[in-house]
Amino acid sequence: MDNLEEQLNELISRVGEICKGAVDAAVKRQNELAKPPGSLGMLESLSAQVAGITGKVSNKIEKKRLLVFCADNGVVCEGIASTPQSVTESQTVNLAHGKTGAAVIARELDCEVKVYDVGVNAEINDPCVISKKTAFGTKNIANGPAMTREQALEALLTGADAAVQSAKDGVNVLGIGEMGIGNTTTAAAVLSVISGKSVKEVTGRGAGLTDGAYAKKIKVIEKAIELNKPDKKDIIDVISKVGGFDIAAMTGAFIGSAAMRIPVVIDGFISIVAALCAYKLCPNVKDYLIPSHASYEIGYRAAVDLLEVEPLFDLKMRLGEGSGCPISMTVLQTACAVLNNMATFEEAKIDDSYLLPIRNNDSFTVKGD
Repeated sequence: MDNLEEQLNELISRVGEICKGAVDAAVKRQNELAKPPGSLGMLESLSAQVAGITGKVSNKIEKKRLLVFCADNGVVCEGIASTPQSVTESQTVNLAHGKTGAAVIARELDCEVKVYDVGVNAEINDPCVISKKTAFGTKNIANGPAMTREQALEALLTGADAAVQSAKDGVNVLGIGEMGIGNTTTAAAVLSVISGKSVKEVTGRGAGLTDGAYAKKIKVIEKAIELNKPDKKDIIDVISKVGGFDIAAMTGAFIGSAAMRIPVVIDGFISIVAALCAYKLCPNVKDYLIPSHASYEIGYRAAVDLLEVEPLFDLKMRLGEGSGCPISMTVLQTACAVLNNMATFEEAKIDDSYLLPIRNNDSFTVKGD
């Protein structure tokens, strides 16, 4: 146990602040490009963020990878999910063979997918699935802790190792996804504890629930929190008592990405809860995070507000699996390409002195009466 805690602390110690000098240099170059100031909006801030992460103004997103962590949750026996638990195993294999929604999107956008079994409640003997199983699913949080503290640390370090290995493989950007029936329940439980918001404020219907099943889901989460009494100041305690192996591994992957100075994309609800856990463990992680789409899940907004980030787009998505990450990576790739390749005013032979009166003020927004 002590060794695992030490490994986590060592990992956290490696996450430094982003390079402010590179950010300033990227912003300066953006201001020199032949366009109205700020006209490319978030593409400008994204390219500057990547510069800060890597320490270089010029960056190319050439190798993209999506890490998907798969695990089962014992709480499904409480009837809080409309989908059978066996689907976790099926979709874990399907992800690895390119057959799911996220896998198809990733392939279309030239993003590699690595699928990890960190706690599926089945023996998966498939060479395309990376076996890092902590256990065969978690315990039922309505009856006791989901896992031991040691198991939570083990899963977290598995996720971190996956990110570190990706950096060694030359990956330029990572996305973090998941697969696990019942994990909107565990994510809502973790978020409720961390945020201090009521269970009802952060709990959605996941893949779809009847009114009766939804009401039961809320009661089960409330019971789990009351029974296990997770300490909101101790993130590992929260994950171990009401979380899941997937959430633990994703948390580690976010920290590992930051330790290796790789921009890392948040997917939907489960992913952003894990990102929030990573931020609570290691505040420097925040500047390495790239939010993806706005999740349809009700708790997503609470997590976004706590992280103080804004999603890049809203396509009303709620699939999970990391499905929003490849799309966001393409946006990031575009942002870097603009900064690298667009002509400056000088190169375009344009006298930009006409911009002097408007550069230091917001001269573009029209406010209503």
